[in-house]
Amino acid sequence: MPDDPNWYCDVALKKDLHRAYHDTEYGFGGKGEAALFELLCLEVFQAGLSWELILKKRASTFEAFSGFDVDTVADFDDKAIKRLLGNPGIIRNRLKINSIIHNARVMQGLRKSHGGFPKWLDTHHPLAHADWVKLFKKIFKFTGPEVVNEFLMSAGYLKGAHRESCPTYQKIAKTNPPWMRS
Repeated sequence: MPDDPNWYCDVALKKDLHRAYHDTEYGFGGKGEAALFELLCLEVFQAGLSWELILKKRASTFEAFSGFDVDTVADFDDKAIKRLLGNPGIIRNRLKINSIIHNARVMQGLRKSHGGFPKWLDTHHPLAHADWVKLFKKIFKFTGPEVVNEFLMSAGYLKGAHRESCPTYQKIAKTNPPWMRS
């Protein structure tokens, strides 16, 4: 893979919009519930679309989804969904929006069963990618193989976010993310 021209590291170097995400977020572990929920939501929104579009709409999406506060999003009702569907600053896909609300409710349940989403991830780590996908599909919506893969890489649970020669890889290695501990 080191010769693969499609590494995100190479894209980020060429596009300022990507650089901050690449250098400070992508692949780093140790995220709390709201940050992990945001990453999962962004990956759900990205399905079938470009990551650049998601980054362009990220601030509006953050605002529209109340900072990705799990409890607030879990309480979204039909009125909130209608408001979201009318918001041009976000991806206006009813299936994706409904899945995000469902996923927030699932995360509330994970607090009771596992102490929260981060602990649920830690409980199941390490798993092979296919097993992660099965696990996510059991309880979450809109979490196919690519969404799960990108979410887990961005959250530091799967290797592959950066090539080893990338300076950010070295920064991540110092934080000892979950994938390095397996």
